[in-house]
Amino acid sequence: MDKILEGLVSSDHSVPVKRAIVKKVVEAAEKEVTEEQCQSLFTLTTRFILLGEDAFQRQIGLQVLDAYARYHRPEFERFFSKDFVLSLLQQGYDQLDRKDPAIIDYIHCCLRLLISCPSVLEIFGVIQVEVLRMVCERPEPALCARLNTLLSDFVQCIPRDKSGVLFCQQLVRTISYFHCFASQERELGEYISQVTKVSTLLQNIWKADPATLLPSLQEVFAIISSTDPAFDPSIALASLVQHIPVQMITVLIKSVTTDHNVKDANMTKALCRMIDWLSWPLAQHVDTWVIALLKGLAAVQKFTILIDVTLLKIELVVPHVVHLVQSLRADGLSTSKAFLLQFTELIHCMMYQYSGFPDLYDHILDAIKDLPRPGEEKIKLVLNQSAWTSQSNSFASGPLRQAGKSETGKTGLVNLGNTCYMNSIIQTLFMATDFRRHVLSLHLNGSNTLMKKLQLLFAFLAHTQRAAYAPRNFLEASRPPWFNVGSQQDCSEYLRFLLDRLHEEEKTIQVLESAKPKVSSPVDTNSKDPTGQTSPAEGQESSLTPAETKPGNDGRTLIETMFGGNLITGIRCLQCNCISEKEEPFSDLSLAFCPSATSQGSPQPEGPSEEPKVLCQGSVNGGSEIPEAGSAKAPASNAHFVPATNEPPLSVPDLVNYFLAPEILDEENAYFCEKCSSLQRAERTMKVVSAPEYLILTLLRFSYDAKSHVRRKILDNVTIPPLMRLPVHGPSIPTQCSSSTSSPLQVDSPESSENLAKKLKPSQKDEEEEEKERIERAEQINRGGEMSVQSVPYVLSSVVMHSGISSESGHYYSYGHNISGADGTQHPANHFALEEDLGNGQAECSLSTCSALSIPPEQGETQPNSGQEARDWLLFNDSRVTFSSFRSVQNITNRFPKDTAYVLMYRKQELPGQSINGGLMANGMRLSAEPPLQKELLDAIIKDNKLYLQEQELNARTQALQAPSSSCSFRPNGSDDNNPPGSCGPSGGGGGGGGGGFNTISRLVF
Repeated sequence: MDKILEGLVSSDHSVPVKRAIVKKVVEAAEKEVTEEQCQSLFTLTTRFILLGEDAFQRQIGLQVLDAYARYHRPEFERFFSKDFVLSLLQQGYDQLDRKDPAIIDYIHCCLRLLISCPSVLEIFGVIQVEVLRMVCERPEPALCARLNTLLSDFVQCIPRDKSGVLFCQQLVRTISYFHCFASQERELGEYISQVTKVSTLLQNIWKADPATLLPSLQEVFAIISSTDPAFDPSIALASLVQHIPVQMITVLIKSVTTDHNVKDANMTKALCRMIDWLSWPLAQHVDTWVIALLKGLAAVQKFTILIDVTLLKIELVVPHVVHLVQSLRADGLSTSKAFLLQFTELIHCMMYQYSGFPDLYDHILDAIKDLPRPGEEKIKLVLNQSAWTSQSNSFASGPLRQAGKSETGKTGLVNLGNTCYMNSIIQTLFMATDFRRHVLSLHLNGSNTLMKKLQLLFAFLAHTQRAAYAPRNFLEASRPPWFNVGSQQDCSEYLRFLLDRLHEEEKTIQVLESAKPKVSSPVDTNSKDPTGQTSPAEGQESSLTPAETKPGNDGRTLIETMFGGNLITGIRCLQCNCISEKEEPFSDLSLAFCPSATSQGSPQPEGPSEEPKVLCQGSVNGGSEIPEAGSAKAPASNAHFVPATNEPPLSVPDLVNYFLAPEILDEENAYFCEKCSSLQRAERTMKVVSAPEYLILTLLRFSYDAKSHVRRKILDNVTIPPLMRLPVHGPSIPTQCSSSTSSPLQVDSPESSENLAKKLKPSQKDEEEEEKERIERAEQINRGGEMSVQSVPYVLSSVVMHSGISSESGHYYSYGHNISGADGTQHPANHFALEEDLGNGQAECSLSTCSALSIPPEQGETQPNSGQEARDWLLFNDSRVTFSSFRSVQNITNRFPKDTAYVLMYRKQELPGQSINGGLMANGMRLSAEPPLQKELLDAIIKDNKLYLQEQELNARTQALQAPSSSCSFRPNGSDDNNPPGSCGPSGGGGGGGGGGFNTISRLVF
């Protein structure tokens, strides 16, 4: 019979003919057959079933085996013995591997035929041992699914007692090794079905033997809490959660959170992986377990774990908010409307807590602009509910994982723990093209000065392959001694300290060099300056390039050359008209708000300021902590400008005019006139007599409240013009080079103003020379009536924004003008505006006031649909660098009331064919291109870039090793490279640590 069947299968007959003959063979099973024929038929049909070339052969094998096993059961018992089963499970069949699912299917079929035979009990015992061995070998999902079918039909094959506990634990671990790289929907569905079958088997075992449940859950926790970087448990473990009794949540969570043997790192890993489970299809109760674990950790005050998990896994839904809001609106369901209101409230809370990301939140505000907005008190109430307080002094956050440089090609700066104040200032200085190029061109090989560290930092920002550079060395070298590590600081104070340090450092080297003998020194082989004023010191070269050391600079330091200007403070006695003047250098101007203007309510609509507002100054220090007394009682001091509600807000030129406005000194603040020999009413004025290359303006937004004894932030909107003119007094502008060398600072002098920035001490001239110049200038004034005034044009270079409501907290970020071209010049539109304004507008506007310049709409930066506009500016937010536009800079406070301009940097504008700064272009003030990197800098960058590539390769190898054991993760949105870095702390950034990021994978979305 077996020969007939084998010949039939291999014959060329049609399938219907073959089926008819097979039917005859099956019917013959009822007749008496010898044992030898039975054994031959059983062997042949087994070969057809396991090794059949097609489905027809396998079907014939099953039909014939089933028929002859039923009618000849004793013979089949002897054929399908425990030894044969053991051979199949341990060695396979012929060329068929023992792990092939077909073997499990064959055994399953044969067990159904022997279910009533006594010999099957021995086979059950063999299978109990073998299935435990099989799951320990981590079989594939397909084989596990076949085992589930077998063990579900024949529960007698499931291991018992201790072996049963071990079997469940090993099956759980086997699930953790499941992986699927299928991309087709059918394959994915099959994989999910296989995983579901395996989890169902465990559910059945737990129900039948409750003693196996707790060890299984302990194994699950041991797997997901593993910190082994080479092992990434499969997300398929999520399929088990739905089978855990919900009533066990309280007991299990309490047990896990109070177990002192569970380290924080393990708990963090476990919670992160449970959050990953949320993306598993058809997962049930996973969210319940995640929330329960979060609450359990909060109950035992393990806030550090919660903060770590939040920064690592919880996405603030920024990329998906707009689409989600639109979907909820289109839904029309009442539940969707209720959720949308709650969701909108949470979005406002998010933007309040993590402020300082206007480019990310702009589209969100448009999407929810017509929905109710919670008040600040409501937001604070929501944020304070179940607030997590870190167990450490700062947010515990892991390193920010970068995915390569942004499309801008610029490098970010890693927040090293509330160091956004430093990062914003460094990026602002870096975007000052002339200053950056001069710093990079300095010969400082072998030195350990602060300027050398700044040069190295600039070189890394320009040439590193990293997406964000960590300026640890520069932070340690440049941090003011009174700045507490890890605390939020004032970026303006840091800038002044930094510039003063750089200035004093270079001046000290100049003094040392001038004291050296004139003979050539073997130590200095690179010096080409015969004067000896700026030649490098031993091992500490800090000279400028030869083009910059020409006599036109009079030995000024680089900081003086770039940021130094001069102010004359004059006091005129109103009784005898005697004038007393004092000239002082400045590195920035601190602009106070008009006291009446700061009391205005909501910000007004923003627009360009065509005509400067006339402001009379009562107290110059209106925005400082110690306002000058007595001035408010003078008649002129009460004439503050109060903007009407239908007028645009104050502009930067308005604040400059207020700074330069006359101030009356009388009563208790009266001036002692030497000529009158008594206290007299006097008028104090300030005049800029030397315009810096880069004009730094600090808006004094933090005023001291005498009632509450706190520093409050002035949130008034200030219009920022892209171009403005600064009135500069003097016989002629070129004299500013010599006028910058003024008398030493006299901080105790009543004429000195706290509005001035950190003063730059003079580099060369002594007091006698300064006094001589002052006398000459006074004589010239007496001869000519007044000093001539010229309007020096400036173009906006950078803006540092402060996001927050107080000086002690918040977050700093900066905008920088993305200047194109090797020469660093501005766009032609700017030149056109300047030429037109200087040619036609000076006669119509008083030269003694600062004013904004208008840009023609057809050529300016305010075209709404201009493609270039979106790339004219860069937004630097710690590690994050993105393209922006000047429109965003202008509208920032209107869109985000807590985000206000704080420090502005304007660059002096040189017109074609005109030298505004007295020939400084000819003297090499502005380098035409980026200087070549010096060897020491180049070597450092090459070394770090190699290290970075090695780190990338190591990460790639680690991921490759994890790939075979990775899960099939259903992540429809994938990884988001545009997630925001952590803010500097809560309520605008007060207590946060930098460097943390909202890293991707699968994230919990509120």
